[in-house]
Amino acid sequence: MSEQVAAPDSRLQAVVELAQAMAGAMTPLEAVRAAAARATSALGATMAAVSVWDRESGRLRVLVNHGELAPGEEELPEDESYPVADFPEIVTYLEEHWTTGRLPRAWVQTAEDLGPHAGHPLPASGAFCRSRAAGLRRRGRGCCLVAPIVLHGQAWGELYLARGIGMPVFTDADAEYATLLAAQISAGLAQTERVADLRRLAFTDALTGLANRRAVDARLEEALKAHTRDGVVVTLVVCDVNGLKRVNDQLGHEMGDRLLERFAHQLSLTAAKLPGSLAARLGGDEFCLLAEGQSADEVVAVAEELCARALELTDGEGVACGIASTGDSIGPVTTADRLFRLADAAQYRAKAARAAHPVVAGRGHGPGFAPDPVVQLADSRRAPGGRPNGDRRRFRGSAHSADPGQLLAAVLAALDQGGVQGAVTHPADTLGRLSVLAETASRLVNAVGWWVSYVPPGSPLMRTARHAVYRMTGGPASARAQTQRAQIEAPDAVFDLRHYPLTGRAVTGGAFALRVGAPGNDAAEEAVMVVSGYRAMVAAGGANAAGGWLVELFADESTLPLGQVAPALRSLVAVALSGPCSPPPS
Repeated sequence: MSEQVAAPDSRLQAVVELAQAMAGAMTPLEAVRAAAARATSALGATMAAVSVWDRESGRLRVLVNHGELAPGEEELPEDESYPVADFPEIVTYLEEHWTTGRLPRAWVQTAEDLGPHAGHPLPASGAFCRSRAAGLRRRGRGCCLVAPIVLHGQAWGELYLARGIGMPVFTDADAEYATLLAAQISAGLAQTERVADLRRLAFTDALTGLANRRAVDARLEEALKAHTRDGVVVTLVVCDVNGLKRVNDQLGHEMGDRLLERFAHQLSLTAAKLPGSLAARLGGDEFCLLAEGQSADEVVAVAEELCARALELTDGEGVACGIASTGDSIGPVTTADRLFRLADAAQYRAKAARAAHPVVAGRGHGPGFAPDPVVQLADSRRAPGGRPNGDRRRFRGSAHSADPGQLLAAVLAALDQGGVQGAVTHPADTLGRLSVLAETASRLVNAVGWWVSYVPPGSPLMRTARHAVYRMTGGPASARAQTQRAQIEAPDAVFDLRHYPLTGRAVTGGAFALRVGAPGNDAAEEAVMVVSGYRAMVAAGGANAAGGWLVELFADESTLPLGQVAPALRSLVAVALSGPCSPPPS
């Protein structure tokens, strides 16, 4: 029995290629298919399968088969699963992880070997080894290699590789390598999972669970195409929750958030009466309802009921509601901007008049059919040359926002456009993409500055790769403190992650927020903030084939609260790290 051990360089390259293939996947299934294909090639197997442990059913469900398949096997099986009780090693092998902290080891099974394999922790494991051996013989295979996949500290599933009869049996070196591949697959799945969460978050308002402004923009563009092509009636309802500032000032922002959540619930119930409609929060106290296919009168009737229900909300003062519909006399509507301006102008007049009912664009003609005042107001909000006079959908009252939905939309837009002032010059410029993320997020929350740091593969040392400071802060005045601050803020500062465990965890794909003086703060992390004169910070990190990365935003008294930003920042880092990559310049 001869050993087939690839050269170390080729195996390292295979790990890198697997990581890149999974990072470039758009869905979890694509990531799993890429993992199976790369693992088959890397270990000289004839086939590979990736299975997930479905805890609800207690079965090991096959997601993908790749390579030379036996009769009855499918590449993407609809219902290939096996009782976990028949293959309990997915659970028992985690004992090693729980007791030693090491990764669960891969193991080898041959078609002839019916007893427990060497090193198995359970002496009564012969039964499921026989099940594996029987499965190999049934499919005409000589041996298999099984590596448990652990995700978020729990058994997720397994990587299964097989070779045909007569081929060399997998070796101990192959098993060690498969353990490494399974760990990389776990990291890739975690990143894909965060990207999937981001796609959901990117179109969802974090506070209310309704759609957000980005979702409305995308849906409205499609609706107006249907209107232009087929004459479909499109109606937009815009509502401002009255009295939110009073509630925030007198009762606190938590009660203000509860008011917004209660109104969002009423808006959602309203949307259910208009099949196919979209209920959304645009930001702050502003909500909207987008309806397609219903007549303007139907939508107005539902909006009347919404206004009445809003008046019944505890601590609320009702809503100011404006409506614009292509089914009314408002002139041609070919762009989303014009329909938004019309609905917003109607809402503005409703708010000014403290109206308890909706104001509808195109229904306010005066004697002798004088121009509708809402349409006049909307069309007056244009700059010379016919361009819109500003974006009326900006977050009201401020150029800054700590709203996670705002952050997601702003950063994704900057990344989609290729960065801030052409900062990203190549798709593989990981540092450039993270810098765009950091700068866009910092400007939105009015941060003091930002840092992007890099950790080479296998190294405990993190170095500053790029940073920006927008204004100075005042830290301790002692000479020692000033020296420490200069070292921390140096363009190429180096930090040993063994002394910063919170940062070390973030670099592997986590996030955290700290405020100076808060109970339970990590002493080392707080010292960095105190010496530099910062009030708070938020950090998020992740890894790709080029290494580990960390994005940090720092706050002074002018910065908006950073606590709620951390989850969105973590997801955005995952997006910035996906796809082609490169380390920072030396």
